[in-house]
Amino acid sequence: MKLADKVAIITGGGRGIGKAYALAFAAEGARVVIADIIFENAQKVAEEIKSKGGTALPLLTDVSSEASTREMAKKTVEAFGKIDILLNNAAVFYGLEIKSWDDRTTEEWAKMFAVNVTGCWLCAKAVVPHMISGGKGKIINISSTTADTGMYHIIHYACSKGAVMTLTKCLAKALGKQNINVNSIAPGYTIDEATLLALGGKEEAADRSIQGRTIRRREYPADLVGTAVYLASADSDFVTGQIITVDGGEVMR
Repeated sequence: MKLADKVAIITGGGRGIGKAYALAFAAEGARVVIADIIFENAQKVAEEIKSKGGTALPLLTDVSSEASTREMAKKTVEAFGKIDILLNNAAVFYGLEIKSWDDRTTEEWAKMFAVNVTGCWLCAKAVVPHMISGGKGKIINISSTTADTGMYHIIHYACSKGAVMTLTKCLAKALGKQNINVNSIAPGYTIDEATLLALGGKEEAADRSIQGRTIRRREYPADLVGTAVYLASADSDFVTGQIITVDGGEVMR
């Protein structure tokens, strides 16, 4: 029970990898707030957590809206009295089209950055005052290995995740004196709902990525939750400003 008595907000926790984080945090004893743009999804995950004896609160949240993120923090404190952990998982990825780098519209680019980058910043702004009043806190941003591999077919996504890495380091420096740790997880090509949608439901279509890995198998959400729990727990109290790549060693290819 590494997260016993902790209150954790997980954005985009209503499905996919975000759902895996929420279930894992609850299993480790955290009271979990599932903040999602699709409220029905958040409700389903909250009910699953409650059915297993955990505590969860679903919230309708648009991370690209400052008013919405402030309301998220307010309702969390009203329900649980504090905020210990923020996991910035919400991102634009479902239904992402593969296109040439110069075939993106300015609207696509703006929406991607509004959610993936500005959303992380706004959520941090909303929760940090409560973490400071509590004497400590953990912020975990979800980046991506696409920021390192130059994946130009989804250039706006890759660039946004590179910005998340920079944001992580900036926040780590800004908040260290307040005893708030800020780190990032960079997943590799992970088989989840969004990936399966892109692959037409066929996991084997992603197997070409395995050839570049040291650990030669598919990556699943379960491969990421241990790192997230570690960064949210007291075990990582002297770790900050780090980008932890979880991709089976593909980063070394």
